[in-house]
Amino acid sequence: MNSSIKSMLVLAALSFVVLLAGCGGGEPDDTAAAGPPTAQHKNLFGGMPKVMESADNPLTDTKIALGRILYYEPRMSISGDISCNSCHLLDEFGVDGLATSPGHDGTFGVRNSPTVYNAALHIAQFWDGREPTVEAQAKGPILNPVEHGMPTAEAVEEALRGIPEYGPLFEAAFPGEEQPVTFDNVALAIGAFERKLVTRGKWDRWLNGDGNALNVQERRGLDAFMDIGCTTCHMGPNLGGSLFQKMGLVEAYPMEDKGRSEITGNAAEMYFFKVPALRIIAETGPYMHDGSIESLEEVVRIMAKHQLGKPVTDQQVTDMVVFMKALTGKLPAEYIAEPTLPGM
Repeated sequence: MNSSIKSMLVLAALSFVVLLAGCGGGEPDDTAAAGPPTAQHKNLFGGMPKVMESADNPLTDTKIALGRILYYEPRMSISGDISCNSCHLLDEFGVDGLATSPGHDGTFGVRNSPTVYNAALHIAQFWDGREPTVEAQAKGPILNPVEHGMPTAEAVEEALRGIPEYGPLFEAAFPGEEQPVTFDNVALAIGAFERKLVTRGKWDRWLNGDGNALNVQERRGLDAFMDIGCTTCHMGPNLGGSLFQKMGLVEAYPMEDKGRSEITGNAAEMYFFKVPALRIIAETGPYMHDGSIESLEEVVRIMAKHQLGKPVTDQQVTDMVVFMKALTGKLPAEYIAEPTLPGM
C-alpha cells in the first residue's frame, strides 16, 4: 500500500472519530453546565427567604444580638457548661456530628440533634413536631433534665438576673417592660437569632436562572430524585420540613421509637416523624431520628425501599447524593461569630 493511500485511510479514520464525538459517541461530560431550571422546578421548590419572619416575634437588631449571646450562654444549664451551641454547633452546620448528644451530666439523649439552620421554616420543631416554632423549641432543651437540666423557668431567670450585664441587654431588646429578664424573652431572643440562620448556595443560583450553577451530574441526580418520587415529601424551599410522614410507609422499618404518637397519643401517628429538610443534608450526618445511619448513600437506599417501594440503581444513588451535596450553602460566618459573654 503506497503512502498516499495510507494517508487517506488515516484521515478517514480520524474524521470518523470526530464524527462520533460530535454525535455524542464519547463519554458524557458530567462537569458541563446543566442549563437553566424549568417552571416545574421553580414551582416545586420555590425560593428561600432571606429571613424567616414571624408576626409573633418581630425581629430587631437588639433582640437578635441578645439571642446570639444567649445561644452561646452555658450558664443556662445546671452544670454551667452546656449551651445551645454545644449540640448545634453553628460553625459545623448546626450539628455536633454525633448519633445522639450528651447533656449536662454526660447522659445521652435518644434522638439525633437536628440542625438549627433553616429550621424556622419548618412546619414544627423537634422530630415529633411537639413545638410549633423555634421560639417554643428554645425552651425545651433548657428545662430538659437530660440536656441543660435547669429545674424551672424561674431558675433560668435567677441565673441571668444574677449577671448584671444582662439587664441592659434585655432592656434594649424588650423596651418598656418592667422586668424584661424573663424566660419567655430568652426564647423570643434565641428564636429571633435563629430566624436569620439561612443557608444559600449554588442551588439557589440555579433556581434563580443561572444554568451554569449546577452541572450535568447534579442535574441528573435531581432528575432521579424527582422521577423516583422523593419530592412527594421533600419539596418546597427547604426540600422537606413541611409535613409529617410515617417511617416505613410502604415497607415496615424496624425501630422502637413510636414517633409522633408518643406526644399526641394518637395511634394513627405511630412511627410518624417530621420529614427532614435536605438543604444542608450532606453536612449534617449521621442520619435518621436516632442517628443510626452514617452514610447518605445508605439513607437514599432505605428511603427508596421503605418509603417509596422502588428499586434504585447504583448510578441513581450516586447521582442523587451528588445532587444533595449541591444543596449545601455557605454559612454566615460573621453572623454566627461567637460573642463575648456578659460577666465572663
